Amino acid sequence: MTESPVFRDPHHKVAARVLDLLSRLSLTEKIGLLNQHQAAVPRLGVDAFRTGTEALHGVAWLGVATAFPQAIGLASSWNPELLRRVGEAVGTEVRAMHHRDPQNVGLNVWAPVVNLLRDPRWGRNEEGYAEDPWLTGTLSTAYSRGLRGDHPLWLRTAPTLKHFLAYNNETDRCLTSSNMPPRVLHEYELPAFRHALADGAAVAVMASYNLVNGLPAHLSPMIEDTLRSWSEEDIMVVGDAWAVHNLAGDQHWYEDHVAGFAAALRAGIDCVTEDLPATLSNFTAAHERGLITESHIDAAVRHILSIRVRLGEFNPVEDPYRHIGPEVIDCAEHRELAHEAAVASAVLLTNDGILPLDPGTAGRIAVIGPLGDQVFDDWYSGTLPYRTTLRAASGATLFAEGVDRVALRSASGFLWASPHLRVRPNDAEVVPDEALFDVLDWGEETISLRSVATGLFIGADDDHLVTDRPGPNGWEVRETFRLISVPQGVVLRHAQSDRFLKAGDDGLVGFSADDPTVFTVDVLVDGVTAAAEAAASADVVLLALGNHPLVAGRETADRRDLDLPGTQDDLMRAVRAANPRTVLVLTSSYPYAIGWARDNLPAVLWSAHGGQEHGAALADVLFGRAEPTGRLTQTWYTDDGDLPDLLDYDIIASDATYLYFRGVPLFGFGHGLGYTTFHYENLRLSSDSVDPSGTVTAEIDVINTGSRPGDEVVQLYTRQQRSRVKQPLRQLRDFRRIHLLPGERTTVTFTLPANSLAFWDVTRSRWVVEDATVTIAVGRSSTDWRQTAPLRVRAETIPPRCPTLRLTDNDGYAGTTPVPVPGTDSGEGLRSLTADAWAVFDDVDFGQGRARVRVRGQAPEISSALITIRLDDPIAGQVLAILPMPVSAELDQLTEVSAEIPRIPGHHDVFIQFNAPHITATTVHFD
Repeated sequence: MTESPVFRDPHHKVAARVLDLLSRLSLTEKIGLLNQHQAAVPRLGVDAFRTGTEALHGVAWLGVATAFPQAIGLASSWNPELLRRVGEAVGTEVRAMHHRDPQNVGLNVWAPVVNLLRDPRWGRNEEGYAEDPWLTGTLSTAYSRGLRGDHPLWLRTAPTLKHFLAYNNETDRCLTSSNMPPRVLHEYELPAFRHALADGAAVAVMASYNLVNGLPAHLSPMIEDTLRSWSEEDIMVVGDAWAVHNLAGDQHWYEDHVAGFAAALRAGIDCVTEDLPATLSNFTAAHERGLITESHIDAAVRHILSIRVRLGEFNPVEDPYRHIGPEVIDCAEHRELAHEAAVASAVLLTNDGILPLDPGTAGRIAVIGPLGDQVFDDWYSGTLPYRTTLRAASGATLFAEGVDRVALRSASGFLWASPHLRVRPNDAEVVPDEALFDVLDWGEETISLRSVATGLFIGADDDHLVTDRPGPNGWEVRETFRLISVPQGVVLRHAQSDRFLKAGDDGLVGFSADDPTVFTVDVLVDGVTAAAEAAASADVVLLALGNHPLVAGRETADRRDLDLPGTQDDLMRAVRAANPRTVLVLTSSYPYAIGWARDNLPAVLWSAHGGQEHGAALADVLFGRAEPTGRLTQTWYTDDGDLPDLLDYDIIASDATYLYFRGVPLFGFGHGLGYTTFHYENLRLSSDSVDPSGTVTAEIDVINTGSRPGDEVVQLYTRQQRSRVKQPLRQLRDFRRIHLLPGERTTVTFTLPANSLAFWDVTRSRWVVEDATVTIAVGRSSTDWRQTAPLRVRAETIPPRCPTLRLTDNDGYAGTTPVPVPGTDSGEGLRSLTADAWAVFDDVDFGQGRARVRVRGQAPEISSALITIRLDDPIAGQVLAILPMPVSAELDQLTEVSAEIPRIPGHHDVFIQFNAPHITATTVHFD
């Protein structure tokens, strides 16, 4: 009997099994594993393997699957156990699909997304969990744990955190650099990824398209130095689609793709998502050219094989998930869970008492608005098994979509949608349905045209216009247009192809680059007016507004502002004028600036797009069959003027997110109402002081003072009163979800380790708990604290800086940006962007005085480039030295220059000033 090889023996440790299989593979076979589509090795009985099954809130792109609310909606539940159960359901359906079709359904799932919701204009806002790193880590760990399963060894699926690192804009996402100082990196961006990896819930990471501090994320040293240090297990790192190709492509980081692929592998990218033949060719050539060694390849393959072993690929008998069959897909249990998740995702933003509605006394109910009879897909939705709309679930007797119905008339006739898009004359007195279109206005001057005759949309197939689309869909949405005014009327420009519609001599409509057909728009039904008429005849209105997840704010496209889409604001005001009993039911992938609605409507209920049970869940909340229990996980701003530039990632300097925002938000982080009320009292701490290694317990009594049972999310925040640095105004530390009957009281207990109060000390490049008084606050949201208590933290006082300064570790800056500098300790330097750029270093200890200063830097082709060093004041402060910067074209050719300085003792703030753009410096030493 032939003995089973070690790599198939489950009694050996994973590392030994991986090493055995690795030793049996040829170099060519190992290179074949470095792509998303990994080749089989028939001689060893190793099957093909693929990475990348999308599983953000259900299994995507693989047929019918249970569709749960968008990730931002799941997060709004503030319920980690619910997210774990949803992850378990999704992971189970992935397994079932894999067993049914192992070649096309992989067990490495690309979810969850842990990029922080720093800016609500981000096109992919719907994919993230929160603007807070701790909450993101908590919820993503729960979802990942559900995906992977609870077995200590075997994986149900292999969850992959997306996208490392600091990825929060779609605008030029492959070219922009997310620039941030060390504190933002360590306190904000990195913690969102650490939690799930350190817990073992996630076992893989995807690198992001963008650059970070000037360096492509796929080349970041943090992949090896930081990310992989968080887990004792192997972590597989995958490249995003075509991102490694970008290194020698759009990013121009290398001269050819061979060098780019090699650099990515050396940096820690194990598996690329690229064209397979090109992958094999580039890695083979890189090895032949000496750009990578076999040990580099072995390291990547080891990470990949570790995951494959744990997925049970080589042990079908021992694999505890091998029994899962297709009967679990959209099973009754998962449908119930989808409904529960959709209910939990709804957030009641305002309510003057109109909600919950009583079906017996509410009277005539009108559902009005473009989302009233729709349940939309998003890019990462699965194929919904069914759709329950608000109109269907509410029992409404009246409905108005609120969209215009138009005819488009040219000199040759009307635009017709059946059977082909054409212009043809119409001699009848009444315009037929084939020549009528409903105009769906998605915002940002983007519309879709839906045929009244068929209910289908106009779209494009390459060079042909079609009339058979169910609506905007796909990676490249081809069902949207822009109406552009011209002197004689309007022309239609196809948004995706940027071409105009033109009718040919035979009437068929095609494309033209510069000779469009001019149309006159005849409005037969004014959508706003019709909606107002319907509202006036109702006793209560459910006004269903929101976005289409694939238009004007999605992957590849950020939003330009926080306005409601298109004509929806006009629709809302008209409906409210017609019927004051109008409840706004807002369904969206992101926040809107709806201050008018808050101030003028009796209630506002928000939900992310909720999947197959969306409408039923909304109806349950609106009619009181379920309590609204969701809470916001990101700030809703009054206006986009409250936001910094979309590409400004320094949340500390720009006062961004709930942590640092100094204004009054429309709705604060953590906000959400219910149908009952709660009273908080008697906050007490186990001690009024704590040292860095200690723990303090906070207890508070919460009473349901209303007449209904209800859920409350009790939230714990801290605020440090004094500090060497700018501290968050408020920071979430923990929360508890409780359920109380009317009159019921409970005590909520929190445990706060003092070391969780640490922040990144830029003077010593390490974490520090600072000696200070900290406010402990408990309340309903970040802006609704009910009880506070002081806590004395007896810890370190940060000493003065030593006189060796790394420029990226500054205390403040203007007009500068971090850039990669090879061959330096930190790998980064500071570059001036303007002629008046500066950086400051507070409280530098000069002792009895220093005699000389040394600066390491360069300036490309700027012979008069100077760095000025001043003390204590950027304008009137004493000048210690003015140093000319040496000219060099390459950042790896920095030169040290020095000058004598007067001996000035004591502690001083040091200002480093640049007189021109493009000057780079890494360090300043005072000797």
